[in-house]
Amino acid sequence: MKLDILVLAAHPDDAELGCGGTIAKHVALGHKVGIVDFTRGELGTRGTPETRAEEAAAATNILGVSVRTNLALQDGFFQNDPDHQLRVIQAIRRYQPEIVLANAILDRHVDHGKGASLGADASFLSGLSKIRTKDTEGREQAAWRPKVVYHYIQSQFIVPDFIIDITGYWDTKLQAIKAFKSQFYDPSNHEPETYISNPAFLQMIESRALEFGHAIGTRHGEGFTVRRYAGVNDLFKLI
Repeated sequence: MKLDILVLAAHPDDAELGCGGTIAKHVALGHKVGIVDFTRGELGTRGTPETRAEEAAAATNILGVSVRTNLALQDGFFQNDPDHQLRVIQAIRRYQPEIVLANAILDRHVDHGKGASLGADASFLSGLSKIRTKDTEGREQAAWRPKVVYHYIQSQFIVPDFIIDITGYWDTKLQAIKAFKSQFYDPSNHEPETYISNPAFLQMIESRALEFGHAIGTRHGEGFTVRRYAGVNDLFKLI
């Protein structure tokens, strides 16, 4: 399956929190979007890898993405090294996306920054034909390099290089986030409170979306950073 956009995420729920509105909007526009989660989130204080998988499946249905897979890398301990790069290269070559959306370049969770560099480096290396990989059926994969890699913004505030208007898609984003019900505030859940299960966390996520939306004259927005200049060929398509 060839995708238009591939979202790379260190953990299940990173994609929903960081760019769920952008995903929902581009699906509605007719683009094929997929998600590759690097880990099962097995070090999370609340829930289990099994419940996270069920929640990820529910969020996938809400967003309407075409495919979602999990590489089952080691939560907390995966690295941006050749072995892990090859795993991500295989996924990129399998789906041949034009655009990759990857984790925040710097964030509170150590895996997010590692996920950002792993995703960006694998996207470049995937275009080198002398790096040989095979698909799940043992067939040689063709080299493929996405046109661009953009990084969504997560918990830590980062000044965005551009903002996507997600007005009209905030409710879908929030529903997808709340599909991970073991991870976020639920008065009936008596597991230990965490940084993201505190009610203030989702309030911060919405405040961020409102702030980014306000910055571009819309209701809600999601911010992204770039590794190279973003080109514009039509001034009238800017908000």
